[in-house]
Amino acid sequence: MKFKKTIFLLLASFVAWAASGQQTADIHISISVSNELKAKVRSEGRLFVFLSEDAEGEPRTQLWPMGVKKNHIFAKNLKWDPAKPLEADAGTGMMTTAPFNLGQVPSGTYRLQVLWDQDTQESGLNAPGNVFSEPRNVEITKGQKLEIRLTEVIPPRQLVDDPLVKLVDFTSDTLSKWWKKPVKVKASVLLPAGFYDHPGAKYPVRYNVAGYGGRYTRVNYLVERDPDFFRWWTSDEAPRIINVFLDGEGPFGDSYQLDSDNSGPYGYALTHELIPYIEKQYRGIGTPQSRFVDGCSTGGWVSLALQLYYPDFFNGTWSYSPDAIDFENYQLIDIYKDDNAFYNEWGNQHPVARDLTGDPIVNMKDFIRYENVQGSSDTYLNSGGQFSAHAALYSPKGENGLPKPLFDPQTGKIDHQVAEYWKKYDLKLYLKENWAELGPKLQGKIWIWMGDMDHFYLNPATRAFDEFLKTTENPKSDAYIHFDAMQGHCQQYSHMEVLKMMGAKVKAQAKQ
Repeated sequence: MKFKKTIFLLLASFVAWAASGQQTADIHISISVSNELKAKVRSEGRLFVFLSEDAEGEPRTQLWPMGVKKNHIFAKNLKWDPAKPLEADAGTGMMTTAPFNLGQVPSGTYRLQVLWDQDTQESGLNAPGNVFSEPRNVEITKGQKLEIRLTEVIPPRQLVDDPLVKLVDFTSDTLSKWWKKPVKVKASVLLPAGFYDHPGAKYPVRYNVAGYGGRYTRVNYLVERDPDFFRWWTSDEAPRIINVFLDGEGPFGDSYQLDSDNSGPYGYALTHELIPYIEKQYRGIGTPQSRFVDGCSTGGWVSLALQLYYPDFFNGTWSYSPDAIDFENYQLIDIYKDDNAFYNEWGNQHPVARDLTGDPIVNMKDFIRYENVQGSSDTYLNSGGQFSAHAALYSPKGENGLPKPLFDPQTGKIDHQVAEYWKKYDLKLYLKENWAELGPKLQGKIWIWMGDMDHFYLNPATRAFDEFLKTTENPKSDAYIHFDAMQGHCQQYSHMEVLKMMGAKVKAQAKQ
């Protein structure tokens, strides 16, 4: 009955829109490639057409359904000869996030951009080597032909040129064997001041995990665009700690730095290959007592999970606004009891983000629709987005090389067999089932911060995690978990403050 009611409401909304009398246009887009880029364009890829209602910015970077002004995305896997124009219109049959196709575009002004996703190395569509057009504003009032030329190519990533910044880029034997092809692992290193003046010194190491999909190049921001941080970092006040910025890229989106059935042994590669290499190359102390991990959002979840799953390898986690660490509170969804990820038990849509007053910004169904369009499978399962990465880490392997979905990409129906499989990465459940062994190893190692108005409804899971830890015995958990009233997602996070806390712990250990 609930599904039928949903279909009825959707049809009623469409009829109301159609009856509103708004004029629509049948547009045809002819896409060509500049002479300079023709040799760089491959014949197979996924075509993206963006029609944004926002007259500013680059629509190709606005991939979430946030805000009143929508960015309508159209996409399809295609083959084409770049020597000839590629035609896109209603007959192309492109998947879309919009309630209309290219034959029914409501009249108005749009910011138009086209991207050809031909990269096969990275999960996201804005990857080096992909080609795109400059965005331009177009007035659509009637059926018309629009000519677009692909003139730009996304360049390779580069690190800032500074003697304290180093690139780590090597082929992982572990991941390459698992995937049966070369797989690279990358990171950036920010060395402490005085590193070159003391060639015999060894240092503790901070491993920083980014928010969702963050790349190793984020060190550039701290060096080039945060003068307060970098002035402090190169002063006598800053702790002498090596910073390592881990790369978030994985086969299905963020790798989450852990082993999974779908992405492969990223946790093993981190702890057995990347970290030993860095600590040897850049004079890390190389002991568990000298390793710390931190991050916010996705980085908050990963940093906490690394401490829990490798309790003898790291000596402290500083976790801010972590992704859901209890799947009874997977944002607002209880994956073990709820029937649907899009609708709650009263038939209302689950919101996935809100503002600080609690007003919903976007719902789960719309969010997944945008991920579905980005995936070459026409589903979120390889979109490179947030829920693609969750499925890759938590789920068993499914069909066609894709993770098995927790919930149906179109209807939101939850598969409770898959939900059972997710339990091994339910951090609250993992601790509850293994406290006798893990509890003693985690004493003095957990710091968590959470805003009680987290924009992504992550505070209920952290509350449940906190409530469990308060019940622990033998030992009683000494984890520090702090909630800030009326604070949102990652509002408390500061690289400088985290490093100060790590430095304080290093000094305290030295006195023992």
